[in-house]
Amino acid sequence: MPYEEKKKHINYTETPLVSVITPSYNSAAFLSECIQSVLQQTYTHWEQIIVDDASTDTSVEIAQNLADKDARIKVIQLSENKGAAFCRNKATETAQGDYIAFLDSDDLWHPEKLAKQIALMEKQRTSVCFSSYVHIDEAGNPLKKRVVALPSLSYQKQHTNNYIGNLTGIYHARSLGKIFSPNIRKRQDWAVWLEAIKKSGQVAVGIQEDLAFYRVRKGSMSSSKVKLVKYNFQFYRNYLKYSWGKSVVCLLRFFWEYFLVRPKYIKKL
Repeated sequence: MPYEEKKKHINYTETPLVSVITPSYNSAAFLSECIQSVLQQTYTHWEQIIVDDASTDTSVEIAQNLADKDARIKVIQLSENKGAAFCRNKATETAQGDYIAFLDSDDLWHPEKLAKQIALMEKQRTSVCFSSYVHIDEAGNPLKKRVVALPSLSYQKQHTNNYIGNLTGIYHARSLGKIFSPNIRKRQDWAVWLEAIKKSGQVAVGIQEDLAFYRVRKGSMSSSKVKLVKYNFQFYRNYLKYSWGKSVVCLLRFFWEYFLVRPKYIKKL
Protein backbone atom coordinates (compact mmCIF):
# COMPACT_ATOMS: atom_id res chain seq x y z
CA MET A 1 0.00 0.00 0.00
CA PRO A 2 1.33 3.49 -0.82
CA TYR A 3 -0.10 4.77 2.45
CA GLU A 4 0.01 3.30 5.93
CA GLU A 5 -1.59 5.87 8.21
CA LYS A 6 -5.09 4.91 9.31
CA LYS A 7 -7.36 7.87 9.99
CA LYS A 8 -10.01 7.85 12.68
CA HIS A 9 -13.39 7.23 11.11
CA ILE A 10 -15.83 10.11 11.27
CA ASN A 11 -19.45 9.32 12.01
CA TYR A 12 -21.48 11.29 9.50
CA THR A 13 -25.22 11.74 9.92
CA GLU A 14 -27.69 12.70 7.21
CA THR A 15 -24.90 12.90 4.68
CA PRO A 16 -25.08 12.24 0.94
CA LEU A 17 -24.64 8.70 -0.31
CA VAL A 18 -21.69 8.18 -2.68
CA SER A 19 -21.89 5.38 -5.25
CA VAL A 20 -18.46 4.00 -6.12
CA ILE A 21 -18.36 2.44 -9.59
CA THR A 22 -15.81 -0.38 -10.00
CA PRO A 23 -15.54 -2.46 -13.19
CA SER A 24 -13.47 -5.61 -12.74
CA TYR A 25 -11.95 -8.14 -15.11
CA ASN A 26 -9.40 -10.74 -13.97
CA SER A 27 -8.30 -8.41 -11.18
CA ALA A 28 -7.62 -10.98 -8.48
CA ALA A 29 -4.11 -9.62 -7.89
CA PHE A 30 -5.37 -6.11 -7.08
CA LEU A 31 -9.08 -6.20 -6.27
CA SER A 32 -8.88 -6.83 -2.53
CA GLU A 33 -6.51 -3.89 -2.05
CA CYS A 34 -8.80 -1.70 -4.16
CA ILE A 35 -11.85 -2.57 -2.04
CA GLN A 36 -9.88 -2.15 1.18
CA SER A 37 -9.02 1.41 0.15
CA VAL A 38 -12.77 2.10 -0.01
CA LEU A 39 -13.43 0.34 3.28
CA GLN A 40 -10.77 2.58 4.87
CA GLN A 41 -12.55 5.79 3.86
CA THR A 42 -13.20 8.13 6.76
CA TYR A 43 -16.41 9.09 4.96
CA THR A 44 -18.53 6.02 5.58
CA HIS A 45 -21.80 6.70 3.74
CA TRP A 46 -21.02 4.96 0.45
CA GLU A 47 -21.88 1.94 -1.63
CA GLN A 48 -19.39 0.20 -3.90
CA ILE A 49 -20.87 -1.48 -6.96
CA ILE A 50 -18.46 -3.99 -8.48
CA VAL A 51 -19.39 -5.30 -11.92
CA ASP A 52 -17.36 -8.36 -12.83
CA ASP A 53 -16.87 -8.67 -16.58
CA ALA A 54 -16.97 -12.49 -16.78
CA SER A 55 -13.60 -12.95 -15.10
CA THR A 56 -11.86 -16.32 -15.38
CA ASP A 57 -9.80 -15.90 -12.20
CA THR A 58 -10.94 -15.58 -8.57
CA SER A 59 -12.04 -11.93 -8.81
CA VAL A 60 -15.71 -12.72 -8.12
CA GLU A 61 -14.88 -14.84 -5.09
CA ILE A 62 -12.67 -12.09 -3.66
CA ALA A 63 -15.33 -9.42 -4.18
CA GLN A 64 -18.19 -11.58 -2.88
CA ASN A 65 -16.23 -12.57 0.21
CA LEU A 66 -15.81 -8.91 1.16
CA ALA A 67 -19.42 -8.14 0.20
CA ASP A 68 -20.61 -10.86 2.59
CA LYS A 69 -18.84 -8.97 5.38
CA ASP A 70 -20.05 -5.47 4.45
CA ALA A 71 -23.49 -4.79 2.96
CA ARG A 72 -22.25 -1.58 1.37
CA ILE A 73 -20.40 -3.69 -1.21
CA LYS A 74 -22.52 -5.04 -4.05
CA VAL A 75 -21.32 -7.49 -6.69
CA ILE A 76 -22.82 -7.94 -10.16
CA GLN A 77 -21.44 -10.80 -12.27
CA LEU A 78 -21.79 -10.74 -16.05
CA SER A 79 -22.08 -14.03 -17.92
CA GLU A 80 -20.10 -12.76 -20.90
CA ASN A 81 -17.38 -10.19 -21.38
CA LYS A 82 -18.79 -6.77 -22.31
CA GLY A 83 -15.96 -4.30 -21.70
CA ALA A 84 -15.25 -1.60 -19.14
CA ALA A 85 -17.75 0.94 -20.53
CA PHE A 86 -20.62 -1.54 -20.29
CA CYS A 87 -19.62 -2.44 -16.73
CA ARG A 88 -19.47 1.20 -15.65
CA ASN A 89 -22.86 1.85 -17.20
CA LYS A 90 -24.37 -1.24 -15.55
CA ALA A 91 -23.12 -0.06 -12.18
CA THR A 92 -24.35 3.48 -12.85
CA GLU A 93 -27.82 2.13 -13.62
CA THR A 94 -27.84 0.39 -10.24
CA ALA A 95 -26.34 3.30 -8.29
CA GLN A 96 -28.48 4.93 -5.61
CA GLY A 97 -26.04 7.65 -4.60
CA ASP A 98 -26.39 11.41 -4.57
CA TYR A 99 -22.83 11.44 -5.88
CA ILE A 100 -21.11 9.06 -8.30
CA ALA A 101 -17.38 8.32 -8.18
CA PHE A 102 -15.17 5.91 -10.10
CA LEU A 103 -12.45 3.52 -8.98
CA ASP A 104 -11.06 0.84 -11.28
CA SER A 105 -10.23 -2.51 -9.72
CA ASP A 106 -6.46 -1.99 -9.80
CA ASP A 107 -6.41 1.58 -8.45
CA LEU A 108 -6.53 2.91 -4.87
CA TRP A 109 -7.87 5.82 -2.86
CA HIS A 110 -6.38 7.80 0.01
CA PRO A 111 -8.45 7.25 3.19
CA GLU A 112 -9.71 10.85 3.23
CA LYS A 113 -10.51 11.04 -0.47
CA LEU A 114 -14.29 11.02 -0.20
CA ALA A 115 -14.40 13.10 2.98
CA LYS A 116 -12.41 15.96 1.50
CA GLN A 117 -14.14 16.02 -1.86
CA ILE A 118 -17.68 15.73 -0.55
CA ALA A 119 -17.03 18.41 2.09
CA LEU A 120 -15.75 20.78 -0.59
CA MET A 121 -18.60 20.02 -3.00
CA GLU A 122 -21.26 20.48 -0.34
CA LYS A 123 -19.71 23.72 0.86
CA GLN A 124 -19.19 25.24 -2.57
CA ARG A 125 -22.28 23.65 -4.15
CA THR A 126 -20.18 22.49 -7.07
CA SER A 127 -21.27 19.55 -9.21
CA VAL A 128 -17.92 18.16 -10.44
CA CYS A 129 -14.75 17.68 -8.41
CA PHE A 130 -11.42 15.93 -8.98
CA SER A 131 -7.98 15.80 -7.38
CA SER A 132 -4.28 15.25 -7.92
CA TYR A 133 -3.03 11.67 -7.90
CA VAL A 134 0.16 9.60 -7.81
CA HIS A 135 1.32 6.81 -10.11
CA ILE A 136 2.23 3.47 -8.53
CA ASP A 137 3.69 0.30 -10.05
CA GLU A 138 2.10 -3.15 -10.15
CA ALA A 139 3.45 -3.93 -6.68
CA GLY A 140 1.90 -0.76 -5.24
CA ASN A 141 5.16 1.15 -4.91
CA PRO A 142 4.99 4.89 -5.68
CA LEU A 143 6.55 5.89 -8.98
CA LYS A 144 8.22 9.27 -9.29
CA LYS A 145 5.22 10.90 -10.92
CA ARG A 146 2.21 12.82 -9.71
CA VAL A 147 -0.49 14.47 -11.80
CA VAL A 148 -1.56 17.80 -10.31
CA ALA A 149 -5.21 18.85 -10.60
CA LEU A 150 -6.02 22.24 -12.08
CA PRO A 151 -7.69 24.45 -9.43
CA SER A 152 -10.62 24.95 -11.81
CA LEU A 153 -11.47 23.32 -15.11
CA SER A 154 -13.83 24.81 -17.69
CA TYR A 155 -15.66 22.97 -20.46
CA GLN A 156 -13.42 24.67 -23.02
CA LYS A 157 -10.25 23.53 -21.28
CA GLN A 158 -11.52 19.98 -20.83
CA HIS A 159 -12.45 19.95 -24.52
CA THR A 160 -8.77 20.30 -25.45
CA ASN A 161 -7.53 17.50 -23.20
CA ASN A 162 -8.80 15.19 -20.47
CA TYR A 163 -7.59 16.84 -17.27
CA ILE A 164 -9.62 14.67 -14.89
CA GLY A 165 -8.13 11.43 -13.67
CA ASN A 166 -11.13 9.10 -13.68
CA LEU A 167 -10.20 7.57 -10.32
CA THR A 168 -10.37 11.05 -8.74
CA GLY A 169 -13.56 12.40 -10.29
CA ILE A 170 -16.92 12.78 -8.53
CA TYR A 171 -20.11 14.28 -9.95
CA HIS A 172 -23.41 15.19 -8.32
CA ALA A 173 -25.90 12.77 -9.85
CA ARG A 174 -28.91 14.33 -8.12
CA SER A 175 -28.51 17.59 -10.02
CA LEU A 176 -26.84 16.41 -13.25
CA GLY A 177 -28.55 13.07 -13.65
CA LYS A 178 -26.67 9.86 -14.32
CA ILE A 179 -24.01 10.17 -17.01
CA PHE A 180 -23.22 7.05 -19.02
CA SER A 181 -20.03 6.11 -20.84
CA PRO A 182 -20.32 6.13 -24.64
CA ASN A 183 -19.62 2.85 -26.42
CA ILE A 184 -16.20 3.84 -27.72
CA ARG A 185 -12.96 1.87 -27.48
CA LYS A 186 -10.97 4.56 -25.71
CA ARG A 187 -11.43 7.99 -24.04
CA GLN A 188 -14.72 6.98 -22.40
CA ASP A 189 -13.81 8.81 -19.20
CA TRP A 190 -12.97 11.97 -21.15
CA ALA A 191 -16.47 11.89 -22.63
CA VAL A 192 -18.12 11.42 -19.21
CA TRP A 193 -16.30 14.33 -17.57
CA LEU A 194 -16.78 16.63 -20.56
CA GLU A 195 -20.51 15.92 -20.40
CA ALA A 196 -20.59 16.40 -16.63
CA ILE A 197 -18.97 19.83 -16.85
CA LYS A 198 -21.27 20.80 -19.71
CA LYS A 199 -24.38 19.76 -17.76
CA SER A 200 -23.22 21.54 -14.61
CA GLY A 201 -22.88 24.89 -16.37
CA GLN A 202 -19.92 25.72 -14.14
CA VAL A 203 -16.25 24.84 -13.79
CA ALA A 204 -15.09 21.62 -12.17
CA VAL A 205 -13.14 22.19 -8.96
CA GLY A 206 -9.74 20.55 -8.51
CA ILE A 207 -8.07 19.64 -5.22
CA GLN A 208 -4.29 19.80 -5.44
CA GLU A 209 -3.77 17.18 -2.74
CA ASP A 210 -2.96 13.62 -3.87
CA LEU A 211 -6.09 11.66 -3.04
CA ALA A 212 -5.73 8.63 -5.31
CA PHE A 213 -3.16 6.17 -6.64
CA TYR A 214 -3.15 5.13 -10.30
CA ARG A 215 -1.57 1.74 -10.98
CA VAL A 216 0.55 1.61 -14.14
CA ARG A 217 0.41 -1.91 -15.57
CA LYS A 218 2.56 -3.38 -18.30
CA GLY A 219 0.77 -3.76 -21.61
CA SER A 220 -2.18 -1.56 -20.64
CA MET A 221 -3.88 0.45 -23.39
CA SER A 222 -3.07 3.72 -21.65
CA SER A 223 0.66 2.93 -21.76
CA SER A 224 0.81 3.39 -25.54
CA LYS A 225 1.21 7.00 -26.63
CA VAL A 226 1.19 6.02 -30.31
CA LYS A 227 -2.51 5.20 -30.08
CA LEU A 228 -3.30 8.72 -28.92
CA VAL A 229 -3.64 9.99 -32.49
CA LYS A 230 -6.16 7.35 -33.49
CA TYR A 231 -8.31 7.41 -30.37
CA ASN A 232 -8.39 11.18 -29.96
CA PHE A 233 -9.29 11.77 -33.59
CA GLN A 234 -12.13 9.25 -33.17
CA PHE A 235 -13.24 11.07 -30.02
CA TYR A 236 -13.77 14.31 -31.93
CA ARG A 237 -14.98 12.71 -35.18
CA ASN A 238 -17.20 9.88 -33.96
CA TYR A 239 -18.24 10.90 -30.45
CA LEU A 240 -18.60 14.69 -30.78
CA LYS A 241 -19.67 14.27 -34.44
CA TYR A 242 -17.36 16.97 -35.78
CA SER A 243 -16.49 17.23 -39.43
CA TRP A 244 -13.21 15.71 -40.60
CA GLY A 245 -11.63 19.16 -40.88
CA LYS A 246 -12.79 20.34 -37.44
CA SER A 247 -11.62 17.06 -35.93
CA VAL A 248 -8.13 17.63 -37.35
CA VAL A 249 -8.06 21.17 -35.94
CA CYS A 250 -9.15 19.89 -32.51
CA LEU A 251 -6.54 17.14 -32.68
CA LEU A 252 -3.80 19.68 -33.38
CA ARG A 253 -4.98 21.70 -30.39
CA PHE A 254 -4.96 18.52 -28.34
CA PHE A 255 -1.30 17.92 -29.23
CA TRP A 256 -0.42 21.49 -28.25
CA GLU A 257 -2.14 21.00 -24.92
CA TYR A 258 -0.78 17.49 -24.36
CA PHE A 259 2.86 18.15 -25.16
CA LEU A 260 3.31 21.82 -24.22
CA VAL A 261 0.74 22.67 -21.54
CA ARG A 262 -0.16 19.49 -19.66
CA PRO A 263 3.45 18.63 -18.71
CA LYS A 264 3.36 21.66 -16.39
CA TYR A 265 0.92 19.69 -14.24
CA ILE A 266 2.99 16.50 -14.15
CA LYS A 267 5.54 16.63 -11.36
CA LYS A 268 8.36 14.36 -10.24
CA LEU A 269 8.31 13.15 -6.66
